[in-house]
Amino acid sequence: MSTPTDDLRFPIGRVQLPTAPLTAAERAVYIQQIADLPAQLTAAARQASGERLQLPYRPDGWTGRQVIHHLADTHVNLYSRFRLALTEDNPTVRPFDEAAWAALPDVAATPIPVSLALLDSLHQRWVVLLQHITDAQWQRTFYHPRYDTTSTLDQALVQYAWHGRHHLGHLRLLAQ
Repeated sequence: MSTPTDDLRFPIGRVQLPTAPLTAAERAVYIQQIADLPAQLTAAARQASGERLQLPYRPDGWTGRQVIHHLADTHVNLYSRFRLALTEDNPTVRPFDEAAWAALPDVAATPIPVSLALLDSLHQRWVVLLQHITDAQWQRTFYHPRYDTTSTLDQALVQYAWHGRHHLGHLRLLAQ
């Protein structure tokens, strides 16, 4: 049972990771979600507009501005994790302090369209990579030391597509 706080914190629910390999059709859905995210974020940012993007989407939550810059910061890292897993055997990925990054001075000083443009270009490149991964490569893995988990690229695809939609939900809350 979800609480009002959970509804604000997880507006699309929590991620459900697959335990078996995805089919090509299932992957295509998640790849499309990654492809669509930059345009959806731009539309949500326009709808929320200036002042509301300076407000938190929930009590003790990030502002819309922080969410957008967080997505740019994080998705650069997530794209790199795919590349590492495709070129190294079960690499250990480097965690980062997302809250500390969201508090850095460039978040307040950088115009939001800069991160939206970064996400657009990054996602175009990421989608090309995702569309060229073989079935065997989708089962390659990386290790995340913060969570002590090993993930397949199939699982990462689901989690990272969810991550974008999760934060898109936060921006949509600001637009209401």
